[in-house]
Amino acid sequence: MTTRRAFLTGSAALAAGGLVSFSASAQPLSIGAIKVDARSLGPLGWGENAPRIGRAFESRLASELLPLRRRGGPTLHVTVLWLWLGAGVGGGMAGDGSGGSDDNMVSVIELADRGGPPVSREIRSMLPSTSGGAWYRPDVDQRRIAALLENNAQWIRHYLSA
Repeated sequence: MTTRRAFLTGSAALAAGGLVSFSASAQPLSIGAIKVDARSLGPLGWGENAPRIGRAFESRLASELLPLRRRGGPTLHVTVLWLWLGAGVGGGMAGDGSGGSDDNMVSVIELADRGGPPVSREIRSMLPSTSGGAWYRPDVDQRRIAALLENNAQWIRHYLSA
């Protein structure tokens, strides 16, 4: 049977061990350059818009990752695998699991730092189709894409800063 003293002693040791591990957490990675490859969007129906999306994403990443940029740092390679805009109106019912009214983006980041292990991670973003504003605006699709790019860039910053 566990006594109160044993429990308190064990809890204190566990807490002290946790504090030590927090102080030794990894430093954020530094990034020298950013390269985005959005060619895989072409066959998915984005056609001539794929390079534009790639340039817009590269620009968004450059501003989002500015605090991590260091001259001579490793190059961050980002591959956009999937970009899907759901039906803006009536694409699915809440809770039906169809995800029909959600906008989705999947990218993969790869960063090979000279001193540490390589980083490779899949980044998924999902936003409601209303993220671009009112459906009747003429630029609603561009705004939805911009919202997805911003969200994905923020997740990339989150994972690289952790």
